Amino acid sequence: MAFTASLDRAPIKATSGGWAREVTTRTLPLATGIAGAHLFVNAGGAREMHWHNSAEWAFVVDGHCQVTVVDPEGQLEIVNLAPGDLWYFPKGHSHAIQTLGPSPCHAVLAFDDGLYSEHGTFGISDWMSRYDAPTLSQALGVSTEIFGANPKAETYIMQGEVLALDGPQAKTARALDRDRTHRFALMSQKPRVSTAGGQLYVASAKEFPVSSGMTGLVLKLKPGAMHEPHWHTDANEWHYVLKGRTRVTLFAFDKRVAVAELSPGDCAYIPRNCGHSIENIGKEDAEMVGVLDNGAYRESSLTDWLAKAPRHLLANNFGLPEAAVANFGRKRMIIAAAS
Repeated sequence: MAFTASLDRAPIKATSGGWAREVTTRTLPLATGIAGAHLFVNAGGAREMHWHNSAEWAFVVDGHCQVTVVDPEGQLEIVNLAPGDLWYFPKGHSHAIQTLGPSPCHAVLAFDDGLYSEHGTFGISDWMSRYDAPTLSQALGVSTEIFGANPKAETYIMQGEVLALDGPQAKTARALDRDRTHRFALMSQKPRVSTAGGQLYVASAKEFPVSSGMTGLVLKLKPGAMHEPHWHTDANEWHYVLKGRTRVTLFAFDKRVAVAELSPGDCAYIPRNCGHSIENIGKEDAEMVGVLDNGAYRESSLTDWLAKAPRHLLANNFGLPEAAVANFGRKRMIIAAAS
């Protein structure tokens, strides 16, 4: 049962202003709940104004960008993002991403639909190209002559002039309040878990209210450390390896165990309620970015379960005397350092 794929080797979709790659259910059939993607926008490029029939989550890996969003109530937000920041667009929220500064902007994206690109991505250039000039003139209240040079099909990511990081365009930012903003500075927050083995950063709807349908994660593991065996009761998990080498062990719903080793550029999909663990098997720190397709973060732990169960029950389950299971389990750590 394949539960991993290489996002970095997925087919590329390139236009004048940048490129994208995606792993959907077509590539990884198990991943019905979440699709992942790369978005790389050149300096001066912009991912055109568009919307989806699914929610979009992203983690900015490199570079800076300006995100423009209009929600269904007509509220405008313009926010600037830096590495370590998240954006989240609920389904139907129109948005665009434009690079700021002289360096490209690279983000890892996730969508709460394994076939999001086939189930509805609507671009402004594609849509407007389907109307004739008189109709657009009537709708927008401008001369028909303006539309002579309009794109005749989807532009996707357009190249333009480079916008300075501190230029006048960057200074147009106007954020909505905490409950409605589409930006969250995840890596500026305190980690939810911090042990000798690593850190876990979490952005659920509690921390990032607009992200009602997805929870963002960044997991950092020291060499030999492990995100202990656990499961998520009401969410699928998708994660992408930014650095290091990991081993993921999956206890699947068909009662089989699958093990995969991942390197930078690989992604993994864990179906809801399937037990799994993540180990750093390399000699350097490992870092993963990922999502759960639920705005609430819930994690059930094997070690916690064993620690809390009555000793007589464990003795019965494992066919051992109670003395032998007296120390089964321990205080929940979530991230265990190398032994």
